[in-house]
Amino acid sequence: MPNDPATVYIIDDDASVREAMAWLLRSRRLLSEAYDSAEAFHAAHGASEPQTPGCILLDVRMPGQSGLALFERLSEHGIAHVWPVIFLTGHADVPTAVDAVKRGAFDFCEKPFSDNALVDRVEQALAVSRERLALRVVQRALRARVDELTERERDVMRLVADGRLNKLIADELGISVRTVEVHRARVFEKMDVKSAVELANLLQKI
Repeated sequence: MPNDPATVYIIDDDASVREAMAWLLRSRRLLSEAYDSAEAFHAAHGASEPQTPGCILLDVRMPGQSGLALFERLSEHGIAHVWPVIFLTGHADVPTAVDAVKRGAFDFCEKPFSDNALVDRVEQALAVSRERLALRVVQRALRARVDELTERERDVMRLVADGRLNKLIADELGISVRTVEVHRARVFEKMDVKSAVELANLLQKI
């Protein structure tokens, strides 16, 4: 759940970097797990949906699968969305890291980096992770409500959320205005809203 302790996942083939990162994070009371390769991290977490807040510190260039290749894989599975990725890069890899940020990575830090600046970005990434996990909980609850609607109620809900008047909804669906009113009332009750504007705002979260 979003309130669970957050974890920073360090993925770097250099043991000294992993140890230094872990120490730095401990000094700011942040939990961490370290992996020496993209393959090791993927074996541990790559097939599961994140349930707790986290972020990933990922070296761009590593033996075997590169950090960029792992990022692409995590993005495909939605993991990089819930656990924001901060790339750790040398000067030569800055253009690659910038391109990754354009494709959804949270940020990159060029080696050697400022400890305080890095941890500040980590804490910001963890805050984003918590927000996204919380939103996922809300979205699932909303989808469960929508699943309780009948097919006709979903038709009416869509048109109500678009701002259509009952008469226009009745004409489009080929039903009476009274039937629209009944379906509209049921939609409002099941979705726990009191107005079309509130309904539209709720559906935007899904």
